[in-house]
Amino acid sequence: MQQWIKDAAGLGTLFWLIGYFASLVLFFSPFYASMGWILLTLCTPATFIITWWWFRSRTLPISYYMKVGIAWTAIAIVFDYLFIVLLLNALYYGVDVFIYYALTFLTPVSVGLYLTRRQKKPEGQLEH
Repeated sequence: MQQWIKDAAGLGTLFWLIGYFASLVLFFSPFYASMGWILLTLCTPATFIITWWWFRSRTLPISYYMKVGIAWTAIAIVFDYLFIVLLLNALYYGVDVFIYYALTFLTPVSVGLYLTRRQKKPEGQLEH
């Protein structure tokens, strides 16, 4: 259970905080109008790499990665509402935000699919 908390709540909150603080920096920059797209472009590859690194040495069922994705998405939606909509009175929910929520779910799921398939290949089998 403790590992689940680290994977779901810990890593999900960390990723959200990184994006939140980066968005605050961009909010006070000339790039304010494009900050959602900038964050998607910069944070998505980093999130995939960190997620792969985090889970790379464990053998877990795909259902575990799906639950992590659900937890990360719930954290993102709830924290966005509390700390952006309520706290900052921001009501903007554009396409970039919905893509962000989809990627938040899909990141651990796709990494999990990759790791699961990689672990099932017999030694010495070449990819075509």
